[in-house]
Amino acid sequence: MKLTTEDKSRIEESIRDKYAKVALSASGLFKYPTGREGLEALGYGQEMVQALPESALSSFCGVGNPFSLGLIHEGEVVLDIGCGTGVDSLIAAKMVGPEGRVVGIDMVREMLDRANQSLSQSGLKNVFFRLGTAENLSFPDSSFDVIISNGVFNLIPDKVKAVSEIFRVLKPDGRLMMADQVLTGELPDDPEERIKSWFR
Repeated sequence: MKLTTEDKSRIEESIRDKYAKVALSASGLFKYPTGREGLEALGYGQEMVQALPESALSSFCGVGNPFSLGLIHEGEVVLDIGCGTGVDSLIAAKMVGPEGRVVGIDMVREMLDRANQSLSQSGLKNVFFRLGTAENLSFPDSSFDVIISNGVFNLIPDKVKAVSEIFRVLKPDGRLMMADQVLTGELPDDPEERIKSWFR
C-alpha cells in the first residue's frame, strides 16, 4: 500500500497525540509492561535501572533491549532514534563515558521535554536531545559509531527512506542496534483501517 502525503500526516498526527500522553505516563496505554516493570521484564540490569531518574522510568514504553545486541564502547558517538523520554539515551551516555556523545531525536516535543527534565536530573553532560525523524536525519554522512532504536521503526511511515538515512549517517563500520515489533497476523484489507491501526 502506497501512502499519500495526507496519509503520512494523519499517521504522524496520531502518533504525536498518543505519545504526548505517554510523556506524562505510559501506564495503561500499551498491551505490554511499561515503566520500571517493562525495563526489568526486558532484561535491563538493576544497575542501569537504578541509575535512571524517575521522570524517565515512568514513561518508558520500549519493546526490547537494544543493549542486548552488543557492546557500546567508551568514546563512541551514538544516535538514539525515537528516544522518547531518554531512557536508552541516558544508559548509552553512561556507557560511552565523558569522551563519548549521545544524541537522541524524537518527533514528539512533549517526549523531548521529559527527556530534558530527566537529563537535568542525571548530571550527564554528554547527551543532547533534538526534534527529528528517522526519515530526515539532519546529520552529516558517517557521523555515528552506533545507532540505537527501541520500538520506533514499526511506526515510521517511510521505512525505505529511514533505512537509507540510517546507513548514510552511520560510519562504514558502524552498528545498528534495534529492538522492535513485527506483525505476525494479517493486515486489514481496507487501507483506511490500516492507517487507523498504524500506531496501536
